[in-house]
Amino acid sequence: MDQDRAAMTTTTDTAGGRLELRKVSKRYDSHLVVDDVDLTVAEGEFLTLLGPSGCGKTTVLNLLAGFIGPDAGDILIDGVSVAATPPHRRPVNTVFQDYALFPHMSVLDNVAFGPRMTKMDRRARHALAGEALELVGMSGFGDRRPAALSGGQRQRVALARALVCRPRALLLDEPFAALDLQLRRQLQRELRALHSERGTTFVFVTHDQEEAATLSDRIAVLRGGRVEQAGTPGDIFDRPETAFVAGFIGESNVLPAVTGEAGLVVPGLGGVTLPVPAERLPAEGVAIRPERLRVLGAAEEPPQGWYGVPARTLDVIRVASDIRVTAETEAGATLRVTMPVTQPAPGQNENVRLAFHLDHAVPLPSA
Repeated sequence: MDQDRAAMTTTTDTAGGRLELRKVSKRYDSHLVVDDVDLTVAEGEFLTLLGPSGCGKTTVLNLLAGFIGPDAGDILIDGVSVAATPPHRRPVNTVFQDYALFPHMSVLDNVAFGPRMTKMDRRARHALAGEALELVGMSGFGDRRPAALSGGQRQRVALARALVCRPRALLLDEPFAALDLQLRRQLQRELRALHSERGTTFVFVTHDQEEAATLSDRIAVLRGGRVEQAGTPGDIFDRPETAFVAGFIGESNVLPAVTGEAGLVVPGLGGVTLPVPAERLPAEGVAIRPERLRVLGAAEEPPQGWYGVPARTLDVIRVASDIRVTAETEAGATLRVTMPVTQPAPGQNENVRLAFHLDHAVPLPSA
């Protein structure tokens, strides 16, 4: 084992490794797929790369795995540069969407393949593989071939194979995308429990916002090869830093605004001036989540510390356990409101007041 590899596999207090991308860029022909990305994944963290198709999230994962190399910048694992290190010499493993199991091998031999490549004897590697299969609830399936398994079972085997050698980081490229909703949610719960039990660093790629919020310690939202924002699911949802993040994560009412002497002026809310802290200015808009708005009667005063904006309902529909209201303010802005069915719903074309607290109107900085 070479010195760099030994340095990266030294036992520490946690099973998870620290991953770093420093000013990393990757280009395919004239297309810049990853653009000057700085990103750190802490030891034992569950980080999700989230974004629309073509934003660069899978390319970032492939750079960490070593399947491709950066055109600029550096990649480090546990403080050691691996930018020029091939995949098999990095202490990471990857789980793919299509499982990538060997069809001619048994489940046990599939899981034992990694230890086999290290020249471990057959008894020892099968013992390790058996432990890994038990970890993912597949201990009774060692003699079967992948073709005899369901999609969820094959994905569990792929997880066991990736975990058997105790990598410092596990990279997961949309592993549940091909599964039905109920099975996907079940495997999400199992994966989260597995992460808590093992302490391995996880980097997960998805375009599913609910999946990202369910699984992650932190989310990095990518757009056009750059990280728009990285933070906890709560940070990303409640405190978006750009108009793109506000619009991409869940739903947001994004309203243009201008900086005035006393704060942020929002024309669509009737010229309301929000006393935004100076450090959040200048800003070119505000974002208000539909869940944060309240629908009041036209003559009803909003709670203390809240703003009330006259409006008229355009559409009121029930979707599952929610009532979704579309309303137009007197100033001509269209806002969406989501309210629980336990609250009285307004009627169509009813004059109302839309109320919100200052904390729920998030300034969006100028681009």
